[in-house]
Amino acid sequence: MFKKLQEPVNISRGYLYALHLMLLTALVGLIYSLSASFLDFPSLFLSDKKIVTIAHRGASGYAPESTLSSYRLGVKMGADYIEIDVQMTADGELVAMHDTSVNRTTNGKGAVKDMTLAEIKALDAGSWFNEKHPIYARDDYANEKVPTLREIFEAFGKDTRYMLETKDPEDSPGMEEKMWALVEEYDLRKYVAVQSFSPASLLKIRTWDKDVPLFQLLWYNRPARISERTLSEIGEYANGIGANYLRINEDYVDKVKQSGLLIYPYTVNYQVNMENAVKWGVDGVHTDFPDRLLEVIEELDDPEA
Repeated sequence: MFKKLQEPVNISRGYLYALHLMLLTALVGLIYSLSASFLDFPSLFLSDKKIVTIAHRGASGYAPESTLSSYRLGVKMGADYIEIDVQMTADGELVAMHDTSVNRTTNGKGAVKDMTLAEIKALDAGSWFNEKHPIYARDDYANEKVPTLREIFEAFGKDTRYMLETKDPEDSPGMEEKMWALVEEYDLRKYVAVQSFSPASLLKIRTWDKDVPLFQLLWYNRPARISERTLSEIGEYANGIGANYLRINEDYVDKVKQSGLLIYPYTVNYQVNMENAVKWGVDGVHTDFPDRLLEVIEELDDPEA
């Protein structure tokens, strides 16, 4: 009997492979369960995309810009980011609005920085859209309210990403501090990027977070040119550039990318221009029509579809 026990046991190779596979599967499951709470999987997958879609003031081609309706539609359409112009009211509250005044996109008049939140909240921020764009008009856009940044974070949480733009921060001291405090309060550091025309504003934010993506905005009144020195200076604090699409070309895109910076042109609304931008190799696009951009990207990825 002992002799038989001492004899080598013949185990099939298939059995060994199956055992190894079971152990490997268990190990992967263990690693996933231990790390899932620490890894930001949405961020990992985002980098696989050829181009980032930024819903400019939300899906503002279809809904009143910079309102919850517009942002909600941008998220529904699958945009990677919703873009939010951040301004500060007279009583220190942060609201989403592009223009420095409320005149164009509400039924009121006055500068945002000179009005209290209560005064701004009393305005109708949607009826103008129904009048200007009857094809996309909806009854529930009437009397839409200007949202605060807090309300936007509460509405969407970690279901999307936020491209935050500090608007005229030199006129609103403390804006960046209040904005970043909200980002931290809602635990959204990994879900935000920040853009601005103000290098000082971006430099301030960089001191608080070395990893947050920062974009230096540039505006050109004539065909765009940029020097290697300027690119080097921007690269000291920012990850990329945002420039007006109609003034750039493929050579400009190439030069920016060769410097190691990303480029997200704005605001590209016609599909022929979207196609050009994608073919030039841009890294992302700001658009009022995120669904159109996603269609272009899909068609270019699969021309036979």
